[in-house]
Order: sequence, then C-alpha cells, then structure tokens
Amino acid sequence: MLGEAGIADPADVAGVTPLRGGVITSTWLVSLANETTLVVKADDDAPDGMFAFEAAGLEALSQSVRTPVVMAVARRWLVLEAFDPYPPGPAAEFWAKAGRDIARLHGIAGTRFGWHSDGWLGRLTQRNAWSDDGHDFFASSRVLRYLAEPKVEEAFEPADRRALERLCDRLPELIPASPPVLTHGDLWRGNILLADGRPAYIDPAVCWMWAETDISMMYCTPQFGAPEAFFAAYNEVRPLEAGWQGRMPILHLREQLSVVAHFGPQPEIMAAIGRTLEPFRGL
Repeated sequence: MLGEAGIADPADVAGVTPLRGGVITSTWLVSLANETTLVVKADDDAPDGMFAFEAAGLEALSQSVRTPVVMAVARRWLVLEAFDPYPPGPAAEFWAKAGRDIARLHGIAGTRFGWHSDGWLGRLTQRNAWSDDGHDFFASSRVLRYLAEPKVEEAFEPADRRALERLCDRLPELIPASPPVLTHGDLWRGNILLADGRPAYIDPAVCWMWAETDISMMYCTPQFGAPEAFFAAYNEVRPLEAGWQGRMPILHLREQLSVVAHFGPQPEIMAAIGRTLEPFRGL
C-alpha cells in the first residue's frame, strides 16, 4: 500500500512492527530505510468512507491541537505520521498540557449539533444528522440509537430499555443546555500520544457536541482516562459548570453502549450502566 500511495517502494521498508491498542483495525509501525517511521492502519473489511472520515476528523482537530499528518488514505487503509506513546505514570505536566489543549479545542464553537456526514465510532455508524437541540441529539443519535444493535438487544431487558428511555426524556432536567463545540469524540488515554514533547491526538470521531461528552470519557474510566492534572488545567482555561462530576455517568452512557454493541455485555460495563439507570426504573 505504501507503493500504491506513492510513499515508498517495498524495498525501502526496513521493518514492520504490530502496534498494540487498536481493537477495530490492524495497526503497524513501519520503518523505512531512510529512518522515517510511519503508522499504517488497515482493514480489508472497512466500511466505505471509514478511513476518510478519520482523516477528515484529524484535519478538523489540527486547527487547535496536534494531530498526525495524514500521508495517504484509501478505502482499506490509512497512512499517518508516527508518534511516541504517551508518558507512563502520572506525568502531571503532560496531562496539564492535554487539559489546556482540550479546553482550547472546546473553544471552537459550532452553530448546530452533529456533523456534515455520518461517521464511525469503532465499526458502528456514528449518526451525525444535524440538530438544533443538543438534548434531542444526544438522546437519539448517541444513546437510543444503540438499542437496535443486536448485542444491545440481547443484553438489555425490557425494564432496562424503559429506564434508558425515561432518562432520555428527562435529559433537559439532568444536563444543562450548552452550545455545540468541536469535540474529539473518542477521547480516552490511548488516543493521546506524544509528539515533540507535547500531547498529540489520534483516532477521533469528531462532531459538534457538548464539551462535557469528551470530558466524560476522561473522567469515567480511571484506568483509561486522565489524572487530576488534566481536569485542573482544563478548568483554568474553560471552567466546567458546577456539578459536572455528577453528570459524567449519564454522558458516558454513549461510550458504554457502544462497547456493549461491539463486544456484548461485560459485567463491569453492565453494572455501571445499571447504576446510572437505577433512578429511572419503575417511574
């Protein structure tokens, strides 16, 4: 594919190393004879437009944060500039920079919720039809849309579905209205790497949405999220509205339902969803 893209001849490839972390596509670090390194993501079964959507998302984010240069994109593969892994351990300075980065990203305002095309979160469609109502957009395009996915249908009892629908009906009471901003859309620890000493961001699922949807992914998964330095620095640049921590489990439902839709019910995920839905049962 490097030859097809006009990047390098096969004879120029000095080494290929599988990269860990990706669960949807196969990813390799490719070393060339001239000591250049590239990342190649490939999937023979990739839906039409999946890699193009990722490339366009990286371009959109690049107006505010560091993203890899897209070297080439085709239906079945994507070639990117290579970055280093994020620093191990707390690395407070790194995560403070990341917090300020994302706060600045969320300063880019949109006029409507959604995106100019549907995209992907993992291998499932991310529905991005335009909406002027953030509560309706989150309910219909980010939460309830997963109820029809086969693995979610299998995992959810009728009472679970009713509780989720009740929660969505009450979203205007639970989540303060806020404007659409540019969001990464899949902001977890593994999608933040290191480039030239600063955070860099990969694998987006961009859209215009509430800023707190990005924050929920970093807050609700301690093993995959960020330390306190991230949130403190974010608040210095773009203070979150009072009570934000209490809203995180509701906003994180999108990610949890996506995990169930991709991989089926997992005890920890289902237990977390159950805790969020508990107040909405039997109403």
